[in-house]
Amino acid sequence: MSSLGSEGVLAGMTDDNLCMEIDPPLTDDYATTEDWRWALGKVVPSVVVLRTTICRTFDTEAAGASQATGFVVDKHRGIILTNRHVVKPGPLMAEAMFVNREEIPVYPVYRDPVHDFGFFRYEPSAVQFLDYDEIPLAPEAARVGLEIRVVGNDSGEKVSILAGTLARLDRDAPLYKKDGYNDFNTFYIQVTAASGTKGGSSGSPVIDRQGRAVALNAGGRTSTASAFFLPLERVVRALAILQKGNDSVTNKASIPRGTLQATFLHKGFDETRRLGLRSKTEQVVRNASPPAETGMLVVDSVVPYGPADKRLEPGAADKRLEPGDVLVCLNGEVTTQFLKMESLLDDSVDCKVELQIERGGKPLTLTLTVQDLHSVTPDHFLEVGGAVIHPLSYQQARNFHFQCGLVYVADQGYLLSRAGVPRHAVIKKFAGEDITRLEDFVSVLSKLSRGVRVPLEYISYKDRHRRKSAIVTIDRHEWYAPPELYTRNDSSGLWTIRPALPPESPLLSPPLTNTVADLSAASVLLHDFSLQEPRQERDNRDNAVPERVIEPSLVMLEVHVPLSCMLDGVNSKHFSGTGVIVYHSQNMGLIAVDKNTVVVSVSDVMLSFAAYPIEIPGEVVFLHPVHNFAFVAYDPSALGPGASLVRAAQLLPEPALCRGDSVYLVGLSKSLQATSRKSFVTDPSAVLDIGSSHSPRYRATNMEVIELDSDFGSKFSGVLADELGRVHAIWGSFSNYVKYNSSSSEGQHQFVRGIPIYAISQILDKIVSGADTGPVRLVNGIKRNMPLVRILEVELFPTLLSKARSFGLSDTSIQALVNKDPIRRQVLRVKGCLAGSKAENVLEQGDMFLAINKDPVTCFRHIEDACQQLDRCNQTNGVLTLTIFRQGREIEVAVGTDVRDGSGTTRMINWGGCVVQDTHSAVRALGFLPQAGHGVYVVKWCHGSPGNRYGLYGTQWIVQVNGKPTPDLDAFSAVTKEIEHGEFVRLNTIYLSGKPRVLTLKQDLHYWPTWELRFDPETAMWRRTTIKALESSIV
Repeated sequence: MSSLGSEGVLAGMTDDNLCMEIDPPLTDDYATTEDWRWALGKVVPSVVVLRTTICRTFDTEAAGASQATGFVVDKHRGIILTNRHVVKPGPLMAEAMFVNREEIPVYPVYRDPVHDFGFFRYEPSAVQFLDYDEIPLAPEAARVGLEIRVVGNDSGEKVSILAGTLARLDRDAPLYKKDGYNDFNTFYIQVTAASGTKGGSSGSPVIDRQGRAVALNAGGRTSTASAFFLPLERVVRALAILQKGNDSVTNKASIPRGTLQATFLHKGFDETRRLGLRSKTEQVVRNASPPAETGMLVVDSVVPYGPADKRLEPGAADKRLEPGDVLVCLNGEVTTQFLKMESLLDDSVDCKVELQIERGGKPLTLTLTVQDLHSVTPDHFLEVGGAVIHPLSYQQARNFHFQCGLVYVADQGYLLSRAGVPRHAVIKKFAGEDITRLEDFVSVLSKLSRGVRVPLEYISYKDRHRRKSAIVTIDRHEWYAPPELYTRNDSSGLWTIRPALPPESPLLSPPLTNTVADLSAASVLLHDFSLQEPRQERDNRDNAVPERVIEPSLVMLEVHVPLSCMLDGVNSKHFSGTGVIVYHSQNMGLIAVDKNTVVVSVSDVMLSFAAYPIEIPGEVVFLHPVHNFAFVAYDPSALGPGASLVRAAQLLPEPALCRGDSVYLVGLSKSLQATSRKSFVTDPSAVLDIGSSHSPRYRATNMEVIELDSDFGSKFSGVLADELGRVHAIWGSFSNYVKYNSSSSEGQHQFVRGIPIYAISQILDKIVSGADTGPVRLVNGIKRNMPLVRILEVELFPTLLSKARSFGLSDTSIQALVNKDPIRRQVLRVKGCLAGSKAENVLEQGDMFLAINKDPVTCFRHIEDACQQLDRCNQTNGVLTLTIFRQGREIEVAVGTDVRDGSGTTRMINWGGCVVQDTHSAVRALGFLPQAGHGVYVVKWCHGSPGNRYGLYGTQWIVQVNGKPTPDLDAFSAVTKEIEHGEFVRLNTIYLSGKPRVLTLKQDLHYWPTWELRFDPETAMWRRTTIKALESSIV
């Protein structure tokens, strides 16, 4: 397996193993230890560690942070040589660290479109405390048997020196990935060493005993101790052109590169004869070539519609190159080596060249125009909804056998991943219009409004012969910045950013309120749907009646969470499940669903109704802070004629189900067909015990659920109903987090249980009546008071009374609990208090709950009822009098309760590519908060961001920035607003374990401006506001 050095092991293909074992010949210039000591002493100060941050996925490279190596080749102009896959084709920020740990910023000045080399530049005066020299390039010194040293940053070490011997100078270019960067049309040098080069060694100089670089380390084979080096002939040419123009020559056109968009391989004479090469032609070639020549160049592939592929011209077969063609002469000269062919093409950009080839023994002469290689190497892209779209590069066109310049999806982002469009897709049609260039896509995008849904057609290299279609939804909420165009500028080393759409574009005008997009087209399409067509009943089934009654109330929910704002530890970007309509009127509909489907309020919800074939958006309006259910609202008018077919289910909170009761499990299949079965309750009050995940997220606690003897599997959700179709419970989804062996990785185990309808019914009544004094928010254009929930923020677990007796609980207390609940025979014990709750400093782990206000308690509902009684009695202090058993004594304590709303997290700040929010309840449930003002909680970081580069990962608090406390988001916003672009910031953080840490981070406002996302209850919209950008403008 071959790999790029700085990227670790990359999935690729198996290379040929035709590598001869060659013993190094004895030479007169045998290097002694002293020779190498002298050479390394000269070279090491000129070798730098490169720390790169790829800010956006682009072309062949994904966003992220990595380490590599480079070395100074021009001290006076400040030029560092490294690999192309280190310089990267896309937006990048980088620093170089010298051997004395001096760090300086470096900027990309050139990356070769094909070969694996590129250059960074730096300001020479920035290196103040190191005496170093430049390393001369000597490609002519490379020869089989040469003893070499590879000096670089191997496996993360600052300086690593590996010894080896050049074993082969004509190795095929290694194939790293089928859908990523690969070098071609060149030989590589192979080395045998005691150990191969590893991650971080890319760009290392391969030096001889005189301290000259004879090759450039590029990759290695993970299965053997061998590495692959790039010859330096083309590097020397490119460097000379840069040096000739001095500092003013810093753009791509300064280094001419030509191409025919054809890939050649060097094949031995025996193979060329099998391909049809005539004997007399072979003789001519041998006579005109050096004695050591072993073969000829053969066409391996041709990019469609490129200069070498004239398929649209009459008689194109004899005018174009085809795989298997053997190259004999180029412009009248016998050409058997890559270097000679490339030199001629680079000197003939936009000119015609004559190729003499043989195809199956038939000689042909072709005249082709050499294309500017830079013209098929994209230097701009569109970013929209997190997606990165740009013209298809020559690199990927060659990999996928597509035409260059097509509209290529480098990163789906949220916009396209939500529609199911994969990475590497090529867009062919958008909103009904053909797309051949990026400008076409931008033009169509500029005509669209927020919230509209339009079709998109694409092809994929994995299924290239069939077009696929998807529905793209333009974001209603401001999850992302408006579409922007990025253009590379090698003069500054940065990519310039400008708006992609004209100011009058409707997409730039966000809706004033959260309203449903115009669905008149959908209504027309469904106009002929028979509203009165009776459903064919199956009377021979026991479950026919409840299924028929419940079906008009069932809804399939598709929930998508934007990648830019995955709050509260949410671990996935897509969820789906079945909900039930619990309220349906002329101006509002409400759906109850589990929180494993609707995880956070910052999400897009699409609803598909079983009663009527239509899909409309919904809005999360309530997330219960404890129980596993949420409410999603929809606009009944958006259903059109289907509004009369949809109806709310009849809820039956009382009486509670008992063991042995028969119920009907009714839900929806993936095809929106009602599915049901009769089951029996095996446990109506099973207690959940769900452990915390590595990254804290919602988990159901203090809940009793219903278990059945049989169901439809762990992914089937719906409702539990009686024989008349009245709903006893939601059959909802839960998640448990399972650790794998002793490793830190974990998996998510999904299961389903019944959620009693009583709590759902209580919250529903409050929402519909609007009598609660909770926060006001807009729901379908009407302002409503949303409920507040009074809770005791304590995690409890049941203990059998037989076990409680062993702890010393008295017979009198046990008998009182048995009399209260002869079935459960349990006592509730404290597992832990939520950090920051009113109960935190009153209750202790292990306390047993005996009574509330002298009334025995045996289950979670008793505590909930007591909390609600406080609200009914208008007790503003919200204190419960608990009788508890602690350390052998029964005592009474006054415990305060907390009031929570159902809004969930409604505000976040993205700083340095990190998602920062207030501490959410799943983190508080761990029982720890930093002492000094708590701090703001980092929940996620983005690939290619400063947070990624400097290690500001999730699951930690930022408590100070540059010595200033940041107890909340307001303080954090105020402090970070003072920090300018390029400044280093000192952060004091605390992990979930309580371990403190200090780190520094360099602010990048160019690619990662600071912005805030906040829910506006007046308009029911999520609004995005820029806090600080590169121009220091505050919107």
